[in-house]
Amino acid sequence: MRAPFEMHGAPPVPVVATAIHAGHDLRREVRSLMVLDEATRRREEDPFTDVVARGVDAHVVAHRSRFEVDLNRSRDESVYLRPEESWGLEVWAGELPPDVVARSHELHDDFYRSMARLLDPLAAQGPFVVLDVHSYNHRRSGPDAAPAPPAGNPDVNVGTGSLDRRRFGPVVDRFIAALDGAEGGAGPLDVRENVRFEGAHLARWVHQRYPRTGCALALELKKTFMDEWTDEVDHAHLAALRDAIVGTVPSMLVGLDEVADRGVTTS
Repeated sequence: MRAPFEMHGAPPVPVVATAIHAGHDLRREVRSLMVLDEATRRREEDPFTDVVARGVDAHVVAHRSRFEVDLNRSRDESVYLRPEESWGLEVWAGELPPDVVARSHELHDDFYRSMARLLDPLAAQGPFVVLDVHSYNHRRSGPDAAPAPPAGNPDVNVGTGSLDRRRFGPVVDRFIAALDGAEGGAGPLDVRENVRFEGAHLARWVHQRYPRTGCALALELKKTFMDEWTDEVDHAHLAALRDAIVGTVPSMLVGLDEVADRGVTTS
């Protein structure tokens, strides 16, 4: 089995992309206790977001499924123990043994220790960005049902709920301006802020650990680049979406310079 996650730093460019829900792997003891079918599990994961994250030289990709350990929730909430914690889905054959839960928590601990080792040097140099890449379903009514209305479901939702926007507004504004209307594989992208999602634990962790330097943008990509019911992916569409997001890096660097000019020099 692959390592639980991989991290690639590429200083000095202060932009890191993550895909922490891209994974589908399960360790053997977890797989033996799971009753959730694989297709449903895959539909609630974020397949192919690793393709987008890898477009950025510095990137982090998780290989373990969020149903083993959810790296975008706090440690105590990172293992789904009851259906109400996992969208009503019955995940386990029975109550999870405490030692199994403890080993999943250890993975969560290891991930955030590793993130600190990756990001601490960036924070020491000045402001930086984490693009926290996720995806979301928009055809939950069924494979043959109409998709959710575009009015409440942008192509890219930029979550900034825990961000100090007064400080990092230039980065957010320049990112959205660069991406909104860009060609994303199926026409101009509709990019909006905090419409469906505001970001979760990883973004909060970045903002709490690096309050003066860390700018995490939680990106939720509508699954127009794939069929969320069959897992079939449109590779050309996905590549165009990746390229559009990677193409925002120069604009974000300008925004980071503006933040630095305000005197943000320490984490």
